[in-house]
Amino acid sequence: MPHPTADPAGTRTQIAATHPGLLDGYDTALPAARTAILGRLLIATETEPLPGLTSRHHHDGHTHVRFGDTVLTYPTSAATPFTTPPPGLHVTVRGHRTDDPAHLADTLWPGTHLATELANSVANLALAHAANPTPPPWPTHPQPGQIEQTHLDGHPLHPCCRTRTGMTVADQLAYAPEHHTVITLRRLRVPTHRWHGTGQPVLYAHPWQATHLLDQYPWLTDDGPTTPVRPLMSLRTVAPLNGGPHIKTAVDIQMTSAVRTVSPAAVHNGPLLSALLHDLTRDLPLDVLTETQAGAVITDHGPDRRLAHLIRQAPPPDAVPLGILADNPRRFGDPHQLITDLGTVFFKPLAQLLHRGIALEAHGQNSLVLLRHGRITRTLYRDLGGVRVHPARLHAAGHPMPPLHGDLPTDDDTELRTKLAAAALATVARQFIANADTDPDTLWQITATALKDHPALTTEPLPVKATTAMRLAADPLRDRWTHLPNPMAAHT
Repeated sequence: MPHPTADPAGTRTQIAATHPGLLDGYDTALPAARTAILGRLLIATETEPLPGLTSRHHHDGHTHVRFGDTVLTYPTSAATPFTTPPPGLHVTVRGHRTDDPAHLADTLWPGTHLATELANSVANLALAHAANPTPPPWPTHPQPGQIEQTHLDGHPLHPCCRTRTGMTVADQLAYAPEHHTVITLRRLRVPTHRWHGTGQPVLYAHPWQATHLLDQYPWLTDDGPTTPVRPLMSLRTVAPLNGGPHIKTAVDIQMTSAVRTVSPAAVHNGPLLSALLHDLTRDLPLDVLTETQAGAVITDHGPDRRLAHLIRQAPPPDAVPLGILADNPRRFGDPHQLITDLGTVFFKPLAQLLHRGIALEAHGQNSLVLLRHGRITRTLYRDLGGVRVHPARLHAAGHPMPPLHGDLPTDDDTELRTKLAAAALATVARQFIANADTDPDTLWQITATALKDHPALTTEPLPVKATTAMRLAADPLRDRWTHLPNPMAAHT
């Protein structure tokens, strides 16, 4: 059997055995993939509170970072967020040059799993570009999911942007969105007494998950495939080709920073939060895509996050995720007009909703926009698992607090604000402005104007999730943050 979670050499062996036509493209793409992941890792060394880091020093265009007795040196410009690092990027560590992020991680943090994850990220990113030697064409009349399958590079800052632990090359080619796949889910009938949630006792299981788990639970009955669906940016969420609701499945694979299952709390909270947000956003140019049904199979440990799904209202097929728009704003129109429109339909309504007691985790994958004739007309938000809810603010806005489970409720104003600012400002706005190829001060001023009634968002340092520090921590799911100067502070 092919070894899952392969490094670049192992991936090359699998390609040679199963898809030799991709081999030349993979070899061609590998150096750039290695550089891209190394650049993301250097962004972390430049800004995050990493284990063992004792000092940073900038001199003559280079950064010197000390980890105990080990010194890492690299061009400071190579650690610039949302930019492509220079070809042939090398760093110096312990007096030796390397271009391999996995080798660097193994040197700085020996014995951790990060080196393995980075090697897999490099290999999978190279595989994505091997299968797409030219950028995927933009669909003129997009079908459900097609726009999201044009995105190749994953998370713009996370060095594990293409890590998919447990998947072989054949799995990636069969299921990953950047390979323009169309799949079918499995309908698994569940005994009524073992069903937790809404809707009929039928689990919509990702085919990868069904293959790995079905034998463990013989009382599940395979009732055949669904109609064809396209995997979206998140891989485990799919859009039916017939335009029906999206389905978020559980897939026991670490992608970037977490294993992508569906928690019992998410099954419980989704419909409740959907109803609340429908009321709270009635007067805003922002629609929250309703989670209409959710369910999980009850195993020996209760509702099982590995055997669960959510069903969510679908956006129009021409809706564009902000991560795709922000990666190349000029593809969609004049950046000044686009950022002005984002101020009206994205930044301002998010801040208004924050004031009412809900912080949406509005990053580039969860947030989509509708474009009409070069203008952004409306924002659509999906995925309620990462939001935060402030009971006192909700009460002041005239809305009772629903009985939510998990870590969504908070009475901490800073936690609430951080959730929003890290996603919408430190990620979406920074990526858009970095890639707009025009005067950044003007674009930040436009953004600050949209948020003028919410001074904390425009003056306080921008929180950025310390994703590499989290991967190296003993409890990698607990949020850790670093903070950057707020570019809007000069315009308030």
